[in-house]
Amino acid sequence: MDAASATPAPSSASADARYRRAVAFRALHEGPGPFVVANPWDAGSARILTGFGFPALATTGAGLAHSLGRPDGAGALSRTEVLDNARSIVEATRLPVTADLESGFGPTPQDVADTIRAAAATGLVGASIEDSTGDDEDPVRPLSEAAERVAAAVEAAERLDFPFTITARAENFFHDRPDLDDTIARLKAYQEAGAHVLYAPALPDADAIRAVCSSLTRPVNVLMGGALNLSVADLGALGVRRISTGSALSRAALGALTRAAREIAGSGTFGFGADALPYADANTLLTPRNAPR
Repeated sequence: MDAASATPAPSSASADARYRRAVAFRALHEGPGPFVVANPWDAGSARILTGFGFPALATTGAGLAHSLGRPDGAGALSRTEVLDNARSIVEATRLPVTADLESGFGPTPQDVADTIRAAAATGLVGASIEDSTGDDEDPVRPLSEAAERVAAAVEAAERLDFPFTITARAENFFHDRPDLDDTIARLKAYQEAGAHVLYAPALPDADAIRAVCSSLTRPVNVLMGGALNLSVADLGALGVRRISTGSALSRAALGALTRAAREIAGSGTFGFGADALPYADANTLLTPRNAPR
């Protein structure tokens, strides 16, 4: 029995909620300006981010790997781990949630399709599929193979009874292959394969982002941070429709933990406590007043 058939079907009430979230998520990409999709790594961070007014959330593979005590990388997470984490995030928020599904967890387009069906059964309303191989020697798939996998994801999504949003990722810059022309060619092919959103993480500058956005007719997602020092307004002016925080929020939390541990181990002092979230505030933020509906 595969993961899709092993996952229980949602109740009619949860199916209705999922449908509303799916429609709302798709509509966000058609709004007058860009929106930020924040990336929680567990149920607690999802609940906190929900309270800050973000319109949607996205899982982070790197954030999940780090929370499990593993370095991020190819094969760091299983499909079961990723989908179990996604389900816990979906259940902790009333917001639409899209997931980082790496390259689809399997060698064939059918594997990708199975992963999309299993993802939908968790309550997710979208997912990204990347063109990476997991092989350090040859990290990016041939274009025709990658496009076929995107098409399989789209076909599986279109057979669902709600609008599941497929984001196709071109990973060149993420794997130190700074070929903008090839990246754009890949994104165009994924657009032709039916992807609803296009995404090339780690684009180096505003000119590259502008070139990507102007070459495509469907919404473009951009990863904040890295070499970019651009605001939401700046990215919107370049044509970006969606902005992801990636693993930055989880790494910010790790940064605070690391600084606190370094202070204790180094000087034997506890000054970090002045910046810690007060106990009562932590409880308030995690009170399920934003329970799913």
